[in-house]
Order: sequence, then structure tokens, then C-alpha cells
Amino acid sequence: MVPVQSILSSTLVEIVRRQPASKERDAFAWQLAVGPALARVTTVQLIDGVLSVRAVDRRWMLEIERARGAVLQKMQHLLGPGQVTRLTIVG
Repeated sequence: MVPVQSILSSTLVEIVRRQPASKERDAFAWQLAVGPALARVTTVQLIDGVLSVRAVDRRWMLEIERARGAVLQKMQHLLGPGQVTRLTIVG
């Protein structure tokens, strides 16, 4: 038996990937990847595969830096192959 959480996760990924590229799609994927608390204090912009993240203050920038690898993997999974190649933190 497949857990419901696994089915929902797969379905959500497919829904996000099918959306046309937009700042809203990228922001939604960002919120899924980092959670609502971090999403509230950051903004993202995806241009040519580079996801630029801006945080409201240095504390949050450090949190993003610590989780950079995991967050990049989550964004790549959510948006699909080749969509996010690099994550930069803008200060």
C-alpha cells in the first residue's frame, strides 16, 4: 500500500511542474521547499536557472545558507530538471 502522503506529494509536484513559468509559480514552489515561516521573510526570483533569494535580515540569510543544498534539491525536484541550476543569496 502506498502512503497517502506520498501520493499527495507526487501529485503536488506534477501540478507545480505543469504550471507556466511565472514568479507566482516560483514563489509557491519556494514556500513548499522552505516552509511558510521562511517564505514570509524572503523573496525569490528565478532567471536563467539561477534562483536569487533575498531575506529581510542577516539571520534569515544565514538560515538559507545553512540549508542551501537541501533547498536547492527541493526546488529542483518541484520545478523539474534544468529549471534551477544554482541558488544565490542576495544581501
